[in-house]
Amino acid sequence: MEDDELQRIREQRLKEMENRILQKDLGTIPAKVIPVDQAGWNDLVRKNPFVVVDFWAEWCGPCRMVGPVIEELANELSGKVTFAKCNTDQNQQLAVNFGISAIPTIMLFARGQMVDRIIGAYPKDAIKERISRAFGV
Repeated sequence: MEDDELQRIREQRLKEMENRILQKDLGTIPAKVIPVDQAGWNDLVRKNPFVVVDFWAEWCGPCRMVGPVIEELANELSGKVTFAKCNTDQNQQLAVNFGISAIPTIMLFARGQMVDRIIGAYPKDAIKERISRAFGV
């Protein structure tokens, strides 16, 4: 248990450093996509009425195509929908809990309940349409 907490702290600090580097290098505010793990999952879906979670992994080519689309949609739907990313390699139990067997998998949650699941790399318009249909935004 202590090792898990230490690992979580290390991952959080790494993310913070990456965000500072991104902010400095690009002169922009970091993307509005929240990294989420097992520890932060319940808060994410409980505190936000509409949540889109991109389950992905570093080695996944299609995930790399979907990532920028998720960031664009996060900017476009800011204030209406919360966007998050979950690295399945680092959060295997969370992926198992949701039956993630292929990535990228994008899951849509309305008021804590899963309302849609998109498996595979789809174009931005298709993902945005599913989000609009699920959340009415």
